[in-house]
Amino acid sequence: MSALGWLNDEAFTAFGQHVIYSDVIGNSIGLAALALGWRRSILTWPVQVLSGVVLVGAYYSAQLAGGVGKQLLVVLVALWGWRQWRSGKRDTQDGAVAVRFATARERAVLLAGTVLGTLALGGLFTLVPSLSWSPWPDAYIFVGTLAAMTAQARGLVEFWFAWLLVDIVGVPLAFSSGLAFSGLVYVVYLVLVLWGLRSWWLRTRRADGAGSAGGRGPDRRTAPEGALP
Repeated sequence: MSALGWLNDEAFTAFGQHVIYSDVIGNSIGLAALALGWRRSILTWPVQVLSGVVLVGAYYSAQLAGGVGKQLLVVLVALWGWRQWRSGKRDTQDGAVAVRFATARERAVLLAGTVLGTLALGGLFTLVPSLSWSPWPDAYIFVGTLAAMTAQARGLVEFWFAWLLVDIVGVPLAFSSGLAFSGLVYVVYLVLVLWGLRSWWLRTRRADGAGSAGGRGPDRRTAPEGALP
């Protein structure tokens, strides 16, 4: 048993399900990160990193190499997103990161990457069953999460649509698998996603209105630096 073994100890029982500490801590931090993303706060990224580190520790102590690998990738993407927001332009009055809708090319790249990534990872999970107990839904959720984080790093409103598509699969999958607690957490995620989508969408409309009032179109420079080509 490793020093992090306590992360896989039972915290409490809910709906007949034994809930472990890593599930409670990781999901709670993840909810906080999503809420900070809705506020366009750069703190969303270090909080996401912390959530990933907790889950890495949990998977490592349980000797689940596949889970460790996936969470390490999530942590790396979160670190990259953190760098993007730190170096991005902040033309908003409140100093938060400016947001916008993706261009047609950016949407095509995100969609193609998600489809190809899901096919590749789903195939890998199918060939190596020890990496996932539900290969295709797991691959879809994992790749969809990475796509959402990538869009978030770019300051794209589509970030919320990506999370919405992940939740559409994640909620029923959790409940059908008997993971009632995780299913309820996904429902809370869904509420935050809808709330965040509305907030970012309205923010882009206000920005467009301000640009029109100044005698010019929407300011495309408000996107974080390093946007998709």
